[in-house]
Amino acid sequence: MTDAAAPEATVSQEHFIGMYLAKTDPWDNATSWHNRRKYAVTLAALPRERYRSAYEPGCSIGMLTRQLAPRCDELLASDCVDEAVRTAREQVGEFPHVRVEPEMLPADLPDATFDLIVLGDLLYYLSAADLETMLDGLVKRLEPGGDLVSVHFHDRQTGGNYDGASVHAALAARPGLERVVHHEDEWFVLDVLRRLP
Repeated sequence: MTDAAAPEATVSQEHFIGMYLAKTDPWDNATSWHNRRKYAVTLAALPRERYRSAYEPGCSIGMLTRQLAPRCDELLASDCVDEAVRTAREQVGEFPHVRVEPEMLPADLPDATFDLIVLGDLLYYLSAADLETMLDGLVKRLEPGGDLVSVHFHDRQTGGNYDGASVHAALAARPGLERVVHHEDEWFVLDVLRRLP
């Protein structure tokens, strides 16, 4: 954990649109070993075999979404970039119980509750104010006994940056959540937090 500050402003939608214009898969989610490994660890960390209703904001091109789909009765995934939404919809086309929608966060958080929420490499793009709003909104939408999974890049090479360690500390400090799984390695940090009754 560092005392690095959140960005002064949430990273703009235009920034992410530009990334997808330059490259269909900006973070190499479909091809890099570290991302494939991260998804495998994320799936293995899920405490339950199956969930009733899951939510994956910031799903990018849907690589993790596709792997979550068989574990959920219903799954809502979202992204702020239309191109990412289209690609993610193609990834999950065989799963009629999965929806992928455009969504600007934290303003467009869905009006629903979930027993699983999965956050991947999303929270550190938010300003401090938007992070607070996002975390408040997510906790309200997480059903009692539900699991919130958060997995984010941890910058151990350069250090001192606002990264996964920073946002996971903010998440772990939220009242009403209990950490049930923690994993940290040279590349990412993963927590599963359960909402207390």
